[in-house]
Amino acid sequence: MDSITDKAEQLRHKISQAEKELQDLRMQLEELESTTRNLNTNQQLGSTSESAHPTDTIPEWKWPLSEEEYSRYGRQLILPTVGINGQLHLKSAAVLIVGAGGLGCPAAAYLAGAGVGTLGVVDGDTVEVSNLHRQIAHSTQRVGMMKVDSLIEYCRGLNPVVSYVAHREHLTPQNSEAIVSEYDLVLDCTDHPTSRYLISDICVLLRKPLVSASALRTDGQLIVLNSPPTAQGSTEGGPCYRCIFPKPPPAESVVSCGEGGILGPVVGVMGVLQALEAIKLIVTGVGKDSNSTPKDPIAPSLLLFSATSTTPFRSIRMRSRRPNCFACSTGSTLTLKELRAGSLDYVQFCGVAKPVDVLKPEERVSAKEYNDILTKQPDKDHLLLDVREKEHFEIASIPGAINVPFSTIQTRSKTSTDDDSLASEYIPKSLSAHAPIYVICRVGNDSQLVTKRLKEIGLDANGERFVGDIEGGMLAWKRHVDQTMPFT
Repeated sequence: MDSITDKAEQLRHKISQAEKELQDLRMQLEELESTTRNLNTNQQLGSTSESAHPTDTIPEWKWPLSEEEYSRYGRQLILPTVGINGQLHLKSAAVLIVGAGGLGCPAAAYLAGAGVGTLGVVDGDTVEVSNLHRQIAHSTQRVGMMKVDSLIEYCRGLNPVVSYVAHREHLTPQNSEAIVSEYDLVLDCTDHPTSRYLISDICVLLRKPLVSASALRTDGQLIVLNSPPTAQGSTEGGPCYRCIFPKPPPAESVVSCGEGGILGPVVGVMGVLQALEAIKLIVTGVGKDSNSTPKDPIAPSLLLFSATSTTPFRSIRMRSRRPNCFACSTGSTLTLKELRAGSLDYVQFCGVAKPVDVLKPEERVSAKEYNDILTKQPDKDHLLLDVREKEHFEIASIPGAINVPFSTIQTRSKTSTDDDSLASEYIPKSLSAHAPIYVICRVGNDSQLVTKRLKEIGLDANGERFVGDIEGGMLAWKRHVDQTMPFT
């Protein structure tokens, strides 16, 4: 069975690679055909005009935008807040989107539709099926394709006039200067603190305004940073990300979309708002052809969005630059040289160095080993604690498992000093004193922490009772035991 599963995985991988190569070839063919069509059209126009009117010439176009651009952008050109000058600012601006996911897709689409001159996209990931409910620029047909290429293909379908630049890699301290320096404005559409601090730092050093947003579950937040983008130490500049959040959140409190979930329209709202803020900045002066910044910059504020609240939007006014900010203050030691050298370890700073690894091999069992217990020793007295959150547990679980969410255990551990009381909440009274306890989570991280905690409060009876976790969690169970089980 394992060999069949492995062979199927290999075939799926080969199919994905073949589809990506085919898509790349299609894009190259499309570009060549487009170039050929343009050349043929020009040749036909030239031959027609020469034969029909040998002495006539095509009237010189005297307007700042092309005829197609007037048609394409007409509905926003007539807005007093945009007008012809605003559209020219958009056309001359280069915008970088870091992250081609739930935020980046709607942000890129509306910026492309608005007619920015150059749109760059940075991302090193590929499209997965689980992305599609919220990352609306991707499609089922492009699963396995680089997200950058998928998003650019979508945007090119909306507006082929825009120049698109693909950066098929993640932003790092080493490549950030070379990439960001080519743009006038940056949108942070990532989903992790390490990326947010790096993007903010490079924007401070290169004096680029930054539009940052985030979304989780049914909530989102948005803030415009480093605007106006003055030099380090200037009191006139807007705050950076470190001014607002000088310390990263505790590593254990950082919840990903995979763990906490996300409602598609919520992240869509935040991405659209990012595009809106970017357009507002550009039409008021940010761009290659403008050396000025707005005369009266708007005071920085943090916009909070809650899809379940009766008042979904709230705005909190923020302070200007912190006088002791690590990145943008007078005493800052942050430099491009330091960044390039890798002196700043953003992973270590945010406390996310590596996956959890706190148990010894003998304290862990594989998914197959636990399945053998269920199938070969069905009457064996034991306990399986599933520490995923209730919503995950309700989707699918192993028969006989008891759900005790990790968040509940964390809260109980912090507030309780009575270990006997703590144990009584986890262990049924009917369980015998030496019956083994197994712990399972989503991918094998939380289960290790819970196992360690259960041992600390003495549930292993000084080594007489086995207390351990199932290595790899429910993901391993799906891969090696029950391929039909849903995994989210």
